[in-house]
Amino acid sequence: MDKFINKAKELVKKIRVVDFIIVAFVVIALVVGFVTYKGYRQTADKKIEATSNIVFKVYMRGVTFSGKDIPIKKGEKTFISIRNVPYSDLDILDVKADRRKIVLPTLNSKKVVIVVEDVSQPDLYDVVVTLTDKAKITKDGAVVGGNKVKLGLPITLEGVDYKFTGSVSDIKVVDTVVDEALNKDMNTTDDVQ
Repeated sequence: MDKFINKAKELVKKIRVVDFIIVAFVVIALVVGFVTYKGYRQTADKKIEATSNIVFKVYMRGVTFSGKDIPIKKGEKTFISIRNVPYSDLDILDVKADRRKIVLPTLNSKKVVIVVEDVSQPDLYDVVVTLTDKAKITKDGAVVGGNKVKLGLPITLEGVDYKFTGSVSDIKVVDTVVDEALNKDMNTTDDVQ
């Protein structure tokens, strides 16, 4: 019996603190794995409630363009990057481009101010692009490309001859049955100023 106790003491002296930490880490990982396997702990994929189409608008303020037509066209595809991480090609449902406006006071009118195009910056536009994509719907909102799509999310649109940066300004979760009616509603309420 004394031989066994002496060998155990020698073994404890050889084991270092780092070894105890490694063994403790392995035991904790095994416990977490077992709890997850048995279903007591939810993983991220169990939080997904549904997969649905979403329609979101990207607002780009102060786009400089001096050509004849804006290069982003309705019905085409554009490649998007979310937070500077490349994502995918998405369909463009609608494009609204409006020249930059300024507000001027009036002197002899019933209106206090009027809104006119800014002639000092003829090539400056405010653009709203409506895009569609399939998203995973969670309790926190829609998720595309591993990112929650929320108002203010920075998005870069890139095509053959353009690369513009904007932010998400509107999001709608769309049921495929009501898709056309909602798109019509979304596209009639735009007034970019």
